[in-house]
Amino acid sequence: MTAALIDGRVVAANLYDKVGAEVRRLAANHGVVPGLAVVLVGHDPASEIYVASKEKMTAEAGMRSFDHRLHDTTTEADLLALLTRLNNDPAVHGILVQLPLPRQIDPYKVIAAINPAKDVDGFHPMNVGRLTLGLPSLVPCTPLGCITLASTVHPSFAGLDAVMVGRSSNLGRPLAQLLIARSATVTVAHSKTRDLPVVCRRADLLLVAVGRPELVRGAWIKPGATVIDIGINRVTEAGRSRIVGDVAFAEAVEVAGAITPVPGGVGPMTIACLLANTVRAASAAHGIAEPVL
Repeated sequence: MTAALIDGRVVAANLYDKVGAEVRRLAANHGVVPGLAVVLVGHDPASEIYVASKEKMTAEAGMRSFDHRLHDTTTEADLLALLTRLNNDPAVHGILVQLPLPRQIDPYKVIAAINPAKDVDGFHPMNVGRLTLGLPSLVPCTPLGCITLASTVHPSFAGLDAVMVGRSSNLGRPLAQLLIARSATVTVAHSKTRDLPVVCRRADLLLVAVGRPELVRGAWIKPGATVIDIGINRVTEAGRSRIVGDVAFAEAVEVAGAITPVPGGVGPMTIACLLANTVRAASAAHGIAEPVL
């Protein structure tokens, strides 16, 4: 048996189409153009590439982009002052501060300073709390993308045995909450979990985000299970560099029923979900019913 590939590029393209249609509808029917402000502090190369991709896709969707590039010596007070201005700007519906931040800036203070209604990253404590309580909220983009991908295989999660390997605050924990809200039976595993292969092997839906190249082997996977690999790692072997996930893909594809590739799986979904969150935030700000995306 060879697993079906869950193509994140195809699913993301479909979501981009829906976002673009909703942006056009908001403009035509309500005179609203969703606006996304992205703040980048410093010159981290990976962050700069990511932010450039966000800017490009925002423009292609017909949304407004408000981009702020700040020097790595920017003070915390200056960044907080900028966030206050963006919070008060009615043209800005979504605010994203690219992480990581320089050492002189407390990321938790910065995240807490963003208006929760404009927190399209879903990291504000109020949005985290509402997600935990099962209330409507802006949801972190990558976990939302994972749910969207898994939904292409499982229209309903009710009763599924789901194992989330990884407990980070921006991936594992919110993803577990999303699964719970959809009536899956959820286990959150991590580096201290005893008999991790045994725990993984019972999962109908296995999601992995630990940042360890090819940690999960094919023998850890229940035959026919759906595997969502959230990891992205660069490894060098025999002088050649390649990108791999947290799952040993060549082994897993022989056991799983469906699996996301790396690259081309979860990665393309993150920006698509960011734009979808911005459209949701714009609709809410103007008292318009939440779009179905």
